[in-house]
Amino acid sequence: MTRKLIGKIHLWLGLSSGLVVFIIAITGCLYAFQDEIKNLVQGYRFVSASEQPFLPPSQLKAIGEQSLPGKQVHAVLYQGRTDAARVIFYSDTAQYYYIVYANPYTGEVLKVRNENADFFRFVLDGHFYLWLPANIGKPVIASATLIFLVMVVSGIVLWWPRNKAGRKQRFRFQWKETTRWKRKNYDLHNILGFYIATLALVFAVTGLVWGFQWFEKGYYALLSGGEKMVAFEEAHSKVPAGITGQSPAMDRIWSRFSNDMPANGSIEIHAPEDATSVIEVSVNPDKGTYWKTDYRYFDQYTLEELEVAHIWGRFKNASASARLMRMNYDLHVGAVLGLPGKILAFFASLVIASLPVTGTLVWWGRKKKKVAGKPKKEYS
Repeated sequence: MTRKLIGKIHLWLGLSSGLVVFIIAITGCLYAFQDEIKNLVQGYRFVSASEQPFLPPSQLKAIGEQSLPGKQVHAVLYQGRTDAARVIFYSDTAQYYYIVYANPYTGEVLKVRNENADFFRFVLDGHFYLWLPANIGKPVIASATLIFLVMVVSGIVLWWPRNKAGRKQRFRFQWKETTRWKRKNYDLHNILGFYIATLALVFAVTGLVWGFQWFEKGYYALLSGGEKMVAFEEAHSKVPAGITGQSPAMDRIWSRFSNDMPANGSIEIHAPEDATSVIEVSVNPDKGTYWKTDYRYFDQYTLEELEVAHIWGRFKNASASARLMRMNYDLHVGAVLGLPGKILAFFASLVIASLPVTGTLVWWGRKKKKVAGKPKKEYS
């Protein structure tokens, strides 16, 4: 395949997907610091520390249900001695998502928020679905991401210097007062594109894991050396013949974990949704990431812990490839490197958003020269 053909593929794929890639990148920028921004402006997310024990999840669940009657509690989340507890109401079928923020010591309701009306939820819907119905927007976003992956690879090939003399030019800007804006625009596209190429590949690959099932399965097989990825499947409780009048199962499970609350993490207890549901407990030692979370499942009647075959089980049982798959979100947003990683992801997304703009201007400038009958200058 010649360099000229690669250039044409890069051009036409870029023109066809540029707008979608721009939206994905800009919404990624806006979403990067959503936790930090919310912590600054939403005071109800925090409480004063107390020597009192936390209220059990059944009480917080009941308090939440009083605020949102008729809606089903998904989980109760405890995050730390100075964080408000969150009673989460979520239904994919009924399409609602609310969080009741409550004082974990007293049960006082601090705020009831409709998360679907949140600005960052709007941003996330654009990033995932292009603000279209999920069955339409998801494949559009995934297809654009796949095209972007091809463009990053072809862009590296086109960037690669043809000779030693061109290497210096490829790595840094050499602008002078007399440098034309077309040259500057070309360098912005070419040089900045190269410097963020590695991160762009990470964004594209981690995004495609969510976009296409075939990609997720193939990626896991590659990471694991050919193993087949076990699909996530809900565990189920065995409904007994007679149900005893013991204290709520959520509270009995909570008593097992309450003394081991991670200092900088969280414990989330999922309420059983029906008679066969299990109680899921997510113990996350790090509030800033998700990949180290322990996911544990208990029969809601016997409280027997149930083992699962998929990767979303206990962290210590996860293989290296499973841990890398769990890390997918944290890699995608840069959180795996903490705040510096988020900052890096923010600026990389900003550069990616500029590439369709500068690339289109490069094409437009060359097109105008061709129409005018002037020889086309190839930058090298």
